[in-house]
Amino acid sequence: MCGTQEQNNAEDNENHVVFHKDLATIQHHGKLRALTTYSATSYFLYRGAPMGFEYELLEKFADYLDLELEIVVTDNIDSMFNQLNQGDVDLIAHGFAITGERKENVQFTDYLYLVNQVLVQRKPQNWRKISWSKLESQLIKDPIELIGDTISVRRNSSYFTRIENLSEEIGGKIYIDTLPGNLSTDEIIKMVADGTIKYTVADNNIAAINASYYPELDIDVPISFSQRIAWAVRPGSEELLEAANSWIAGMKKKQDYYVIYNKYFKNKRNFSRRVKSDFYSLNKNKISQYDELIQHYANQIDWDWRLLASLIYQESKFETNAASWSSAAGLMQIMPETAAELGVEDIENPEENLRGGTKYLDQLGRSFSHIPDSIDKLKFTMAAFNCGIGHVYDAQRLASKRGLDSLVWDNNVEEMILALSYPANYNDPVVYYGYVRGLEPFTYVSQIWERYGHYRQFIKEDESVVAELLDAENE
Repeated sequence: MCGTQEQNNAEDNENHVVFHKDLATIQHHGKLRALTTYSATSYFLYRGAPMGFEYELLEKFADYLDLELEIVVTDNIDSMFNQLNQGDVDLIAHGFAITGERKENVQFTDYLYLVNQVLVQRKPQNWRKISWSKLESQLIKDPIELIGDTISVRRNSSYFTRIENLSEEIGGKIYIDTLPGNLSTDEIIKMVADGTIKYTVADNNIAAINASYYPELDIDVPISFSQRIAWAVRPGSEELLEAANSWIAGMKKKQDYYVIYNKYFKNKRNFSRRVKSDFYSLNKNKISQYDELIQHYANQIDWDWRLLASLIYQESKFETNAASWSSAAGLMQIMPETAAELGVEDIENPEENLRGGTKYLDQLGRSFSHIPDSIDKLKFTMAAFNCGIGHVYDAQRLASKRGLDSLVWDNNVEEMILALSYPANYNDPVVYYGYVRGLEPFTYVSQIWERYGHYRQFIKEDESVVAELLDAENE
């Protein structure tokens, strides 16, 4: 499950005591904690699915290390090095340009890709109606024309340093309007498009993907040579650094890496579609068009609506006409015979399907009222919704026989649901319902819970209310 951690302390260059934890300790705890940011390319939610360049690569890196991934999000880029060096996280997954100043604070991985910095400026208001030559005459075309002008960037960004160096190189003062560290590069580019600020600087790949949505932007003036973009680890984390570099070298030899890169930095049509969508987390607090219905029926059964939404995404990806090979249909993929028992007449009607599906979830949940832990109770309920309550009971009995805790899902009953795929186990005398393809409920519960973690990060609710709902599951 993904955790959220927000800090607002500005990063500084003072010497701090650096926390020491290398790969062996991380592996002992079984979890990689990676720090990133919400942005249009790094990490976001779109139509119910977590996405992003950093997100997808982190998933692959955690798999490579055989570790659980916990994504920690900061709302302030300036605080990232402090969070790393204080031991809050193990790795920073953010598009940092490698600079000498930054290398005094962290160790960088081998580079993921190369960029050069470009000036981001707004074209004149009537740019579509004027001649090319007139348009060119009204835009900055050479960095030397910036002397005496002002560029807006974050204080601790590589863009700030580059403007200072550029000012020295061209022998004239370029003024810097310092922006707060809680603004992403995408947000600052939008400020130029909106006319809030005059100029900013961005990496050319981020500038290009944003300019595809804001055609009024000009990004044709380079102001730097190529720079290497990398992730960061703490000084002294040599094993983790070596593992990351080995993984990066292998990834860059695979087509998968370039497919992921192109998805977020080259596919302009999909970027434009995302940022226009109501179901894009950087626009609105919406997961799907059925959020209000989901909230209503989740309240009826004392569930966090974001958990119910994650289950529905797993079942149908919010498609009302979704149907499976087993004839399950609708948002919650209810079987026709189950629908009839629940009084659902039109299985593809979103409200009827939700009413019936949540009623069934509630019935299953009551069957697990003896489970002491509220989170375990929810996981047992979801597993039963997926594969049938009989198979879950079988897994509980098998767990008891094998000396495991039949009331705990993680590392106990979930292991026995997997075991029920094998004859030696499903033919055991304590098993009444026989074979089940155990990987399905195992993965089902795991993926719903992981996605719920993402939803809790992006869609904020009063967590004290969530705690009350979880406590209510124990009553």
